[in-house]
Amino acid sequence: MAESLSANSHQAHWQRALRGVRGRVEPLPPCRTSGRVVRATGLVIEVVGLQVALGNACRIELPAGHSGQERFAEAEVVGFSGDRLYLMPLAEITGLMPGARVFALTEGANDSARRFPLGESLLGRVVDGNGTPLDGLAPLDEAPRAPLSTPPLNPLARAPIEEQIDVGIRAINALLSVGRGQRMGLFAGSGVGKSVLLGMMARYTRADVIVVGLIGERGREVQDFIDNILGEEGLHRSVVVAAPADTSPLQRLQGASYATRLAEGFRDQGRNVLLIMDSLTRYAMAQREIALAVGEPPATKGYPPSVFAKLPNLVERAGNAERGGGSITAFYTVLTEGDDQQDPIADSARAILDGHIVLSRTLAEAGHYPAIDIEASISRVMTAVVDAQQQRQAQQFKGLFSRYQRNRDLISVGAYHPGNDPQLDEAVRRYPQLEGFLQQRIEENSSMDNARQALAGVLGGPS
Repeated sequence: MAESLSANSHQAHWQRALRGVRGRVEPLPPCRTSGRVVRATGLVIEVVGLQVALGNACRIELPAGHSGQERFAEAEVVGFSGDRLYLMPLAEITGLMPGARVFALTEGANDSARRFPLGESLLGRVVDGNGTPLDGLAPLDEAPRAPLSTPPLNPLARAPIEEQIDVGIRAINALLSVGRGQRMGLFAGSGVGKSVLLGMMARYTRADVIVVGLIGERGREVQDFIDNILGEEGLHRSVVVAAPADTSPLQRLQGASYATRLAEGFRDQGRNVLLIMDSLTRYAMAQREIALAVGEPPATKGYPPSVFAKLPNLVERAGNAERGGGSITAFYTVLTEGDDQQDPIADSARAILDGHIVLSRTLAEAGHYPAIDIEASISRVMTAVVDAQQQRQAQQFKGLFSRYQRNRDLISVGAYHPGNDPQLDEAVRRYPQLEGFLQQRIEENSSMDNARQALAGVLGGPS
């Protein structure tokens, strides 16, 4: 009797095991097609014998390592010509051989779209462009996953920008007011304090969630931004996506899209999100590397046309959702080479963003922080989010400041004589207060109310 029970138990165990194997095998296609590598030039790998949609992912078979285990490298289809696919690896490949087999990356039946972790479990985490943790904490295996691409929002369904958002920077709150759901550009050369300004916004902005995309920056700056600029309090409600300069251009492109997708996920939950992307220029440069590698002809200053098509596709994903839904207020840094505001990427970004804040190297070298050039900066939605009195005061402030700057040389050499121009006399008298108003320490938080009171105080009360 005991032997019969033991045999039945053993048989039931194997039946359960076979059902488990069948459950894993049945969803698989009856056969698995593969292609082979025929050429590898620079960043591009050419493959024949495989049909995969543009933008989907593949796995390239590599020679087995010392342990004898199979090795694969992931790549993405970035172009095709006839029956040849152009693939670009997500990371540097070692050991690639001619004729190596290439498979479509499958997740479910006949689906080669890659999926990335989203949701609450990413708050307080630092991940790379693939969604892999960089902070040494627990893996994100249990997080819900989704593709990077999302259907575009109907522009007529978006909620209008009607509410001012507090960014904690006095000059911006008072003179360049930002609306919830606005997309602003931060235009600056290297070393003028843009990362510090972004960190202040990340700490002081009133937002439910902060998503930071560090795209194409130096690896050292990633740790520095997290520890010294974002801080522990800022990181607690943030997700940081890091794709440093030493990663492949595909990873940098993917990192920017992933950061935007994370922000979209939180917005769809009804949250107000602050998206910080540093930088939009590195994103454009990554697309330029990919486009040139697959043979696209260069156009303006070496940038292929696809670069200028990619920028609005990324930026337009930010903004407000439908009425009653969440929002994405976005700040994109734009590097101006040699402080040239007519750089093609800067010019294109200025056209598609809702305003721009220009940082001046001259002000930074004089120890004026944040080095915001008020005359060159503008917020296109300010008139919709502030009252008429603040608009008049902002115009009066800019008028006085601009009049002083235009006559600065005359004042410096002693050619200015009081009494000839009453408006210039007032500008000279108020200039120390105007300049002090624009300066702010990194640990100082200036709310919207404080900024308005300070603006009224500098101008001597309501105008």
